[in-house]
Amino acid sequence: MIATMQSAFPAATFDPACRRCTRLAAFLDEVRAAHPAYHAAPVPPFGAPDARLLVVGLAPGMHGANATGRPFTGDHAGILLYATLHRFGFASRPESRHAGDGLELRDCRITNAVKCLPPQNKPQPGEVTQCRDFLAAELALLARGAVVVALGRIAHETLLRAWGQPLKAHAFAHGAEHALEEAGVTLLDSYHCSRYNTQTRRLTPAMFEAVFARARAVLDEAAA
Repeated sequence: MIATMQSAFPAATFDPACRRCTRLAAFLDEVRAAHPAYHAAPVPPFGAPDARLLVVGLAPGMHGANATGRPFTGDHAGILLYATLHRFGFASRPESRHAGDGLELRDCRITNAVKCLPPQNKPQPGEVTQCRDFLAAELALLARGAVVVALGRIAHETLLRAWGQPLKAHAFAHGAEHALEEAGVTLLDSYHCSRYNTQTRRLTPAMFEAVFARARAVLDEAAA
């Protein structure tokens, strides 16, 4: 359950050469030309296939995951995420600087609802739908008793659709907890740890930590 890089995942969970979304594929071509040293391709999940905690964000950031090739690495959103994961024992260190920095995730995996960088960090609904079967394949790897943390409303709703769950029955709210009995998992909601949310104090470190404290508690209870 410890991973330093992408472990062996079934092919259905990720396609490194995916070009399903014409707009995103064209945008990545432009970004690759402008930034030859950037990853500028679909970003794989980071963590082990058998991890019991899955953290789901929205999409790679231009100068973060899109540049480094690892989710939430190299941008502002990763600062709070990795510090919090480290505090609760899910990461070996509190900072994620680059894909080869030796950071290990422990019983945790991080992925995105959309695997490619979207213009203005805003994927279109059709692009979210196109990418959803990759997320569904990742969810199928989760054992009963697992915990999934959705970072933001889009990730929350995409997860529910991937599970075939009604959105009205599971409204998004920061700190909300949803017991999805058919899937055998607990879904926890958090505001996204974006620069905007943290700098405006819509999301404070204490609020974010409370979500992961609950995740740790649920996993510990399941293992007891």
